[in-house]
Amino acid sequence: MKRTISLWLGLLAFAVMPALAQTPAPAPANGQATGKIHGKITNPTGAPQSGGTVGLNQGTKEVVSLPVNESGDFSGDVAPGTYTLVYRTPGMPADKDADKIDNVKIVAGQDTAQDDDMSREEYIKTLPEETRKQLEEMRKHNSEALKANAVIKNLNADLKTVTTDIHDADGAHAAAVQQLGASAAKADVVAKENEIRTAKYTDVVTLMSKDTQLRPQESVLWAYLGQGQMGLKKYDEAETSYKKAVEIDATAKKPRPDIEGLVNAGLGEIYARTNKVDQANAAYDAAAKADPTKAAFYYKNQAVIFSQVGNTDAQAAAADKAIAANAQDPIPYYLKGQALISKASVDPKTSRIVLPPGCGEAYQKYLELDPTGPYSADVKGILDSAGQKINSTYKAGKK
Repeated sequence: MKRTISLWLGLLAFAVMPALAQTPAPAPANGQATGKIHGKITNPTGAPQSGGTVGLNQGTKEVVSLPVNESGDFSGDVAPGTYTLVYRTPGMPADKDADKIDNVKIVAGQDTAQDDDMSREEYIKTLPEETRKQLEEMRKHNSEALKANAVIKNLNADLKTVTTDIHDADGAHAAAVQQLGASAAKADVVAKENEIRTAKYTDVVTLMSKDTQLRPQESVLWAYLGQGQMGLKKYDEAETSYKKAVEIDATAKKPRPDIEGLVNAGLGEIYARTNKVDQANAAYDAAAKADPTKAAFYYKNQAVIFSQVGNTDAQAAAADKAIAANAQDPIPYYLKGQALISKASVDPKTSRIVLPPGCGEAYQKYLELDPTGPYSADVKGILDSAGQKINSTYKAGKK
């Protein structure tokens, strides 16, 4: 009953010049032989310049005006000849230009490539000193952003791998059966299942150990590291990683309830499996408080974990919390009945099972909500052994 975190790291923004509006280009005169031109406008920061227009002039006459798209690209048809390429921002007067390139030759039937790179050195030298200083700062920012983004892209690739690993670890039993065949011995299936799980969680820990060193302030990385370490039963290491994730997220500008919920639930599982009941209860309560939409899920998981470690009192208490959070889920009722049945006795006179208070009611409610569920046969058997009549309103599903 694991959950993975569908969170990814965002790329850093680049410093670019504002997006500019587009201007439609007129079509060439009818019947006139044309050539083509295409290119890209690059602004002084070295980034694509979106918007504006490219004019192709002969003398002072603009022959054609081509729009620049959001990626800085332009293209169009124009009559053969030699032109001056003029780039203008929207609203710029016709007698002004942001940049120009002379001697652009258009040949009929050919496509001319002509970029306008305003980050070229000779263009930058024409700018005012203050503008050049600003551009240098932008370039420095962009260079740092490019390096950081390269790291983030690698981290996101690792996160994708990790989520797949965790999913595969959760499905290790089915994979083991598929690999060995339905006739395989139980011991062999268990060994193969453990082998698959160990390999997957080891990969998670390897990747996240590396990535938490690269980006130590990303809580999601620590959360996944903790999940991998817990899967390998390295509980002390997992506790440290989970606590680091909580610490980082608690001080973030925008804390993530889903991370805090998942990580606290992870801590709860560690404490439950190491017989620290009070700490486990506190951690699961913190998970439910951090992410109330998942409260029923967390408490049901808590009951399952206590069931696995054999703590029936804690299991029953967790099941009650899960029922309070979602009274329509049948599983917590089964988990409560399963916990209470351990306190059943046998009537020496009738040899019938005597169910403790609340046990029969929990089992009856399970059957009411899921009369043909996976545990219905066991529950009906227990109720029958206790001499309890199953409510006649509980109808079996259609076959």
